[in-house]
Order: sequence, then C-alpha cells, then structure tokens
Amino acid sequence: MVSHTSQTTAPRYRMPAEWAPHAATWIAWPHNPEDWPNKFQPIPWVYAEIVRHLSRVEDVHILVNDLPAERRATSILKRGGANLARVHFHQWPTDRVWLRDSGPIFVKKINATADDEENLAVTNWKFNAWAKYDNWRRDDQIPHHVASLYNLPEIKPEVALTDAKPHRLVLEGGSIDTNGAGVLLTTEECLLSEIQQRNPDLGDESQTRAILEQAFHDYLGIDQTLWLHRGCAGDDTHGHIDDVTRFVAENTILTTVEPNTADENHLPLAENLDRLRSFRNTHGKHKNKPFEIRELPMPAPVLFEGQRLPASYANFYIANGLVLVPTFNDAQDRIALNTIAACFPTREIVGIHAVDLVWGLGTLHCLSQQEPA
Repeated sequence: MVSHTSQTTAPRYRMPAEWAPHAATWIAWPHNPEDWPNKFQPIPWVYAEIVRHLSRVEDVHILVNDLPAERRATSILKRGGANLARVHFHQWPTDRVWLRDSGPIFVKKINATADDEENLAVTNWKFNAWAKYDNWRRDDQIPHHVASLYNLPEIKPEVALTDAKPHRLVLEGGSIDTNGAGVLLTTEECLLSEIQQRNPDLGDESQTRAILEQAFHDYLGIDQTLWLHRGCAGDDTHGHIDDVTRFVAENTILTTVEPNTADENHLPLAENLDRLRSFRNTHGKHKNKPFEIRELPMPAPVLFEGQRLPASYANFYIANGLVLVPTFNDAQDRIALNTIAACFPTREIVGIHAVDLVWGLGTLHCLSQQEPA
C-alpha cells in the first residue's frame, strides 16, 4: 500500500533541542471562547504574564486575527508590563492557539557555517486538529506563512502512496521531544493508535512505526526514536509526549510519576518509567549508555465541570536563560519547580499559574513554539 524511499545520505537538517539558543518564541493570541468555555475572561491576562517573561529574554511573535485584535492584545500586554519592543504581531487568522502543534517546526542545517544563508528551514507537517476537531484549515497554513515571511526553505514531509498522490504526513510538535543530538521521544498512543489516527493510510502499526521513524530521520535528523506507551489522563490529543516526558539534556530525561495507585495516571506513567530505564543511547558521545532518568511529580487531579484536565508540570517551556513552568495551586508545585531548577541550574525558573489555562486542555509548552537562533 505504501512505498517510501529513504534518503541514502545523512539528513541536511536537524531539529535543535529546546534549550539551544532561541531567536524568538511564536505564540497565537487567544480569541476563541470555545477553547475555554465559560472561563475565557482570564486567559488573555495569563498570556500577558507569559509574554512579560518571554519578552525579557527573547523576541515574541504573536499571531492575531486582525487589526482590532492586535490593538486589544497590545493594550493588555502594555498593562501587563511586557516589553513591547520585542513583540512582533502578524495578522494571520488562526482557528486555535496551540502553536506547538500547528506552528512551524524549525530545523537547522547540520554543520552549518556562521555565514550560511540557508542555516534554517521550516518543516511544514500537516495539521488536522489532532484528528479530532473540524476547525484546522487556517492553523494548517501557519508554517507556510512563517517560511514566506523569512524566505526560508519550506519542507513538506511526504511519503509516496502506491497508485496515489504523495501523502503529506500529519505530525504535531507536542507529540515529539528531541535532545538536539538525534534522539526523539514520542508515544505509541498518539502516533500509532487507531484512536484519533493521524496517518491512517500508512498501513498497520508496524508499517506506520517504520515510516514515521524514517520520516523523523529524513526531516528532523533523528537517529533513534524512543517509543513510550501512553500519555496522561485528560489529554484530548490522545498521548502527547510533552505532558509526560521531556529531555532536559542530551542524555537526561525528566519523566512524570504518580505514586498514588488509585490515580488513573499511576499505571501509564509507571510503564513509561520502566521503558525509559531499559533504553540505551545508540548514537553519538553517549553511545551504549543508559539515559539518566529523573522523576517529576504530578499535581493532584485538576477538575473543572467534572472533567479531568491534563495538568502536568512536564508542560514547561525552555526559553533563553529561563524556564516557564505551569503551576496549579498544589503542594507539589514547590517540588516540581525545584526538580526542574536542578535540571537547569543556569536558568531562572518561573512558575505560571495555569489552573485557568489548562481548562483549554493545554498549557505553556502547548501554546509556544521556539525559533532557533
């Protein structure tokens, strides 16, 4: 059913780690009340606090639907104390605001020289709203807009389907995490399950796995893919990695744990921990070494209108000299902040109150996308 020809040479580009230097962060200004039903009013102010911190350390590109939206956002950011000199608006209409998933995944040329004019490229994977929602067509255009703005190479990952046109691969940034040195984390629940199936035309589970691993190699410079089993409770993306497990250094992985056996997160997170302890790095300077695994607590369940929300400290965002961490008015907030601080001793660790934000079923990492320097 599927034919796919892999590149015979090493990939030209590689996705940098999130802790590598940034030129900017990309976000989209909240505008759809249905993303936070009956709780939208505080959300722009949460965004203002996020931009206040980011604009201290790097440029922030903000997508808005139109000029009136830009004016409203500017007013809120000014009142919230953001550095407007580092804020850049783009009037590109969006369906939703989760730019981790709909925005551009930037890659850098491997072994590029300082004067290389094509050091950076945009990979434009298809976005279909997590194979769940109908409103995604404007969001799917965002990577193209960014590539056009910067006049960067725009790479559309595709595989050839037999007797049919090429299949543009669906991938969300929140479903992957990389150490910037050729290793990638993801979950089987998100990318291989028949529920919310991203790429149903690729064949069975083993075929899909092989095709995706080859695509990660060809387009993101990945040599080794680490497959965990499931994501966290309440996650409507069906298993995004950025709510459960993250790289914090080339050979160090921070993963969430839930010791309470009565909690629905206990078993899937324990399974992930077991897998992580069994993995060995297969490439580079850490070849044949086990990964260093550090444990991150989960907050107590956060519920609103009877619904379990995907509250997780793992949804932090690494910026220049800074890590923004979602907090939940929970006793574990302090432990989580200290755990993440120990992973990033040279960076300022800032908690962002996310109890309202997570009602949109995402927090800090979900709403942001880094642009490498």
